[in-house]
Amino acid sequence: MRNRTPDEVPHRCRQRLLAHYGPDAERWLDGAPGLLKEAADRWRLSLADYHDIGHASVITVATDLDGRPLLLKAWPDPIRYRREMSALRLWARGPTAGVIESADDLAVAALELVGGRAGGAERPEREIPMVAAALHGLHTVGRRRRRQASGFPLLTDHLGEEMLPRMRRRAQQLDTSPWRPLVDAGLAVLSELEPDASRATVLHADLYRENVLFDRAICTRFIDPLPMAGDAVYDWAFWTVYYTLGQGTDSRLAMASRISRIPVPELAPWCRALALDGLLSYLESDDPRAQEMAGVLGSLSAHGGGADSTSRPSSSPGDPSSSGAVEGPAVATVGPVIHPPETKDPRHA
Repeated sequence: MRNRTPDEVPHRCRQRLLAHYGPDAERWLDGAPGLLKEAADRWRLSLADYHDIGHASVITVATDLDGRPLLLKAWPDPIRYRREMSALRLWARGPTAGVIESADDLAVAALELVGGRAGGAERPEREIPMVAAALHGLHTVGRRRRRQASGFPLLTDHLGEEMLPRMRRRAQQLDTSPWRPLVDAGLAVLSELEPDASRATVLHADLYRENVLFDRAICTRFIDPLPMAGDAVYDWAFWTVYYTLGQGTDSRLAMASRISRIPVPELAPWCRALALDGLLSYLESDDPRAQEMAGVLGSLSAHGGGADSTSRPSSSPGDPSSSGAVEGPAVATVGPVIHPPETKDPRHA
């Protein structure tokens, strides 16, 4: 089976990858259609349209000889490709998208198309408790297979060498005067971030809503990880803050504590640290979401992590029985070129 070379990478996708990787990605982007064609020919796939989403890869829809739809994904960064492949294989038969084929020489993979369409199947009303239960399951798989987790970055290194230094640098360099009390209070909790080795697992570490899909059986499936090895508290805090920014934060915090069995007073400082990291990143880039993130940080700070977190009765651990479904439409669209809402960020570099 021979495919024609796809059209050039969509403009918006190109701009996102250049913003993420810098101008050195320009040459790779010019050659990306040829990489996708080579992989499709190798695996006897028929290429369809681009799936215009994400900041770190170029994606097209394809079909195999049986007519099954797949995603073909190409990465400019071979290290990121290898880590994502390693994580998805480690979580195999867990709540993730399956790896169908991979080509290390091209940094291209064919992945299961969750729900049979780009963006996954329709989201259920009980989205939040279902995602929380699935995340607990993902961490359980990662914990059981920790010996296979060599090669992933360590959360402790991410904190000590990237996240905390950039937060302190930005707090000094940026004009944070409208939010100075919030920023100072957030910086003060950084000393409370002590990873617990007993909770060590393989982290997804990029739990935006668009990275959590549902299949046709209405089961949660995680995609696009930025895997690290470390304390599960990081994933729970990231999910609490970023899954739907400014919506349902308190209910997710309560759910995260209930399912993970991490007490709110222990989880809340991690939420505040991640919210502060986001606020400073948004301020540095003049992102209008800074105001919204400041509201999240203020809510977490004012209530010690969440207004609901200590007042609601607890269900038994692991029972995703409380409410907390997110309002608003699912991020699931189909069409020749699919443009998601501009809500997702790369990790705040």
